[in-house]
Amino acid sequence: MSYHFGFLIESMVSVLLLMTILYCVRLSKQLRMLKADEQALRATISELVTATEVAERAIAGLKNTMREGDETLGTRLARGEQLSAEIGRQVTAGEQLMARLVRIVGATRADGEPEAETETAAPGAKAVAAAAQAFAERARARINGMAA
Repeated sequence: MSYHFGFLIESMVSVLLLMTILYCVRLSKQLRMLKADEQALRATISELVTATEVAERAIAGLKNTMREGDETLGTRLARGEQLSAEIGRQVTAGEQLMARLVRIVGATRADGEPEAETETAAPGAKAVAAAAQAFAERARARINGMAA
């Protein structure tokens, strides 16, 4: 009986050892898979860090481009305002010139020029007045076009 009892205990130890060995083999496989997953995860993290750095550089470049565009736009707007003011001054000067021409033409007619001179001078004066009026209207249209 003690022989059977010893055999039973040794059999149980053998089974437990066999189960331990099988469990160790299984753990070894899982550890290999975890190490492979760890390497893949490290590679993924490395790629993510690289992509983040590239994105940060791209954002910095976009900010610089935006800043330069803003400066350029500001400069062009200031230049446009200067040109608009200059055109406004020129239109005002043109209107004053036209008013003077109209007064000169009116004064010439009032002085009672001979009929032959009035007929020859009047078409020229009318043409000058019409041209000045057309110039003033074009200048106003350009100013209104810039303002819109």
